[in-house]
Amino acid sequence: MGASDFGNLLSVDGERYSLSSFQNARLLVLLFISNGCPTVKACQDRMIRIQKDYSGKNVQLLALNSNNSYLSPADTYAEMVLRVREKAFNFPYVKDEDRTVAKAYGAVCTPHVFLLDEERRLRYKGRMDDSRNPDRVTISDLRNAIEDLLSNRSVGVPETTPFGCSIVW
Repeated sequence: MGASDFGNLLSVDGERYSLSSFQNARLLVLLFISNGCPTVKACQDRMIRIQKDYSGKNVQLLALNSNNSYLSPADTYAEMVLRVREKAFNFPYVKDEDRTVAKAYGAVCTPHVFLLDEERRLRYKGRMDDSRNPDRVTISDLRNAIEDLLSNRSVGVPETTPFGCSIVW
């Protein structure tokens, strides 16, 4: 499946991003996240570490907040800015205000991960790993998928069931 295009999403850094903004990245990881979800909070340090570990290999993470901020006040743009300052995200964090990107990719919860190859074909979707608790992780699904693609292999497990908090539509 080819990647659904998106454009003009406002990031907390004040820039606007589209799929083409990342044309030079070998792999692009779309992370649908939110600010209030305990599962996302438990994964944030792992997201930062993945970007740090793979940035030299031309892998780029992009976090998207698709929650309806009217129904979920923790997910306003202002709250997103505060989260980035607090956690020092090393990847862009954009607001999918009308939830079109989440709908196009079929994101259902936060976190929900979509890994795109250099031709922007979907190669992995699902969970980051197998536990919310970092001390209990035994399978790092996203890392495994990234490693497979960087080694020019097919992704061993191309889909897993994500878990976390439902997207607030």
